[in-house]
Amino acid sequence: MSTYGSFPGTRPRRLRTTPVMRRMVAETRLHPADLILPAFVREGITEPVPIGAMPGVVQHTRDTLKKAAAEAVEAGISGIMLFGVPEEGKKDAAGTAGTDPDGILQVALRDVRAEVGDELLVMSDLCLDEFTDHGHCGVLDTEGRVDNDATLERYAEMAQVQADAGAHVVGPSGMMDGQVGVIRDALDQIGREDVAVLAYTVKYASAFFGPFREAVGSSLKGDRKTYQQDAANVGDALRELALDLAEGADMVMVKPAGPYLDILARVADASDVPVAAYQISGEYAMIEAAAEKGWINREQAILESLTGIKRAGARNILTYWAVEAARDLIR
Repeated sequence: MSTYGSFPGTRPRRLRTTPVMRRMVAETRLHPADLILPAFVREGITEPVPIGAMPGVVQHTRDTLKKAAAEAVEAGISGIMLFGVPEEGKKDAAGTAGTDPDGILQVALRDVRAEVGDELLVMSDLCLDEFTDHGHCGVLDTEGRVDNDATLERYAEMAQVQADAGAHVVGPSGMMDGQVGVIRDALDQIGREDVAVLAYTVKYASAFFGPFREAVGSSLKGDRKTYQQDAANVGDALRELALDLAEGADMVMVKPAGPYLDILARVADASDVPVAAYQISGEYAMIEAAAEKGWINREQAILESLTGIKRAGARNILTYWAVEAARDLIR
């Protein structure tokens, strides 16, 4: 017992005494509506294909994707972000399967929109990397470099076919200069002013993308460091934010989330539109792998990681645990 009278007079531990007390004074709250589920749909399969580096995540068939969308509605999450995986023989240098109205991504958008209507925001990845035989996010010039302005022409067409297929939101993820403005103009030209643009404003050239390459059957050779951002830089992220806002982004995103919480906080402070963050494949894989080894408590680690992203400033979080976490939150 202290010999200094009532010292300590201030005891922060009083507000940690019981679960109900901790819940009442919590400064950050996760809600199912904060969450968005990324999902992969693969052309030409009749059963879901497990993704080895992402335990519990699959490449969906068209039918199982519709079921996943219905489960997302039931769980109360806000959206589903779709990535299409074409048959290997359909990839080419220009990624034409990505703008084919009957390509796998557009077919999946129509499927999901027919299944859930407006009960779930149907979002589409707007990038060419899944559809090009070289695996880059755009078309290449004669020297094998990604041609920014030629790629923008492809993105404009891609935005229009995705909107026509039923996307509520398009997510340009290729990190081409000027992509948000070009996509906004393309959508407005066909009378789709209602389709929102979720700009991948901050996307770092990250080692944590590794498992995603398996998920989309990537054909990438080399890296994307000439268009994705350098992990050493902060000012670059804020410059991209200013440009995307000026070009008409409705929402902005930081990707990856966990390794860049400082960037997320800076972007959230500077942005006057909603900010999302993407908890990417490598973040998912690390927790799943450590939990499988018995090194961490899986459920607690999932919710702690999501809370950290929300606390740093994300209004919404794309996470492969979206449905599971939503169910845990409402239990």
